[in-house]
Amino acid sequence: MSERSSGRQIPVVVLAGFLGSGKTTLLNHLLHRSGGSRIGALVNDFGAVEIDAMAVAGALGDSTVSLGNGCLCCAVDASELDEYLERLARPSAGIDVIVIEASGLAEPQELVRMVLASELPNIVYGGLVEVVDAAEFDETRAAHPGIDRHLALADLVVVNKIDRVDDPEPVLKTVGDLVDRAAVVPATHGRVDPEFLFDCRPSEERIGQLSFDDLHRDDQEHDAHPHLHAGYDTLSFVSGRPLDPRRLIAFLDSRPPGLYRIKGYVDFGPNDVRNRYAVHAVGRFLRFYPEPWPAGAGRATQLVLIGTGLDTGALRAELERCVSDGAPQTDDEAGMWGVLRYVQETEDPAA
Repeated sequence: MSERSSGRQIPVVVLAGFLGSGKTTLLNHLLHRSGGSRIGALVNDFGAVEIDAMAVAGALGDSTVSLGNGCLCCAVDASELDEYLERLARPSAGIDVIVIEASGLAEPQELVRMVLASELPNIVYGGLVEVVDAAEFDETRAAHPGIDRHLALADLVVVNKIDRVDDPEPVLKTVGDLVDRAAVVPATHGRVDPEFLFDCRPSEERIGQLSFDDLHRDDQEHDAHPHLHAGYDTLSFVSGRPLDPRRLIAFLDSRPPGLYRIKGYVDFGPNDVRNRYAVHAVGRFLRFYPEPWPAGAGRATQLVLIGTGLDTGALRAELERCVSDGAPQTDDEAGMWGVLRYVQETEDPAA
């Protein structure tokens, strides 16, 4: 069995934004506030001198891959990107999430396409995060009209440097009008809650390794923590009864703007007695991953929803309506077709 066939899937988050928007600052913030998760960074500089890579905390370690002298979306193809991702995703590296910091001139659509085209079975797309400079937004938009298209593709938009504008509401409203289902989060100095982007839990206990959290614990205690949770809503949903696949797919297909992430496990009961389904939704992206029930584990659906401006009461009521009532028409194989549309075939780990 090859080292990459470990069965554990690692989300790949694409971090994009025009020059000077604050991508590197945001990446450093994530590295310092990762909650114990180990982040692999793939940093793409446009010039021959790799300034951004040098500015990334921990860039001298084996968890950072630096690509200089060209935009990633132009310089490599999907197979070449896989070579870089495989270096970070190997089990021995212990990486929990990979963040690609794109050059300020990169095309986010091409980067997302390459990640989705990855042939690595332990890689999963983790979403497109677009960073904009609140203070320079109007000027940037005038000089680079393509920003409207980039925002329409994003799963999460971080409106950074909000402290540099007297009234942030016009910028936030304009960005909100340009996005498609993306959550819009205001930020200062790139401070966003890492839970927006990935699970802040290491995949395994790390013994004898000082994390960035350990090194910067004093900073965390004195930091302005409330900034991290501006506009941040979360909902946990647990059901001991199976969910109806048709109703759940209808809910997922109509999820409201601002609902950025859905993660967890779903029990579809008689529709599939063998598997529970891990669900991963980020922005408009949705995938289900069938996997056997852990030995001795009770069957239940456990979901966490994360976003901004959410009506958590209404969302909970909608999820309650997804609980199967046991009617015969809900317990048939055809009911799973909608779910199976979102199941990506991967290599057999035993092969």
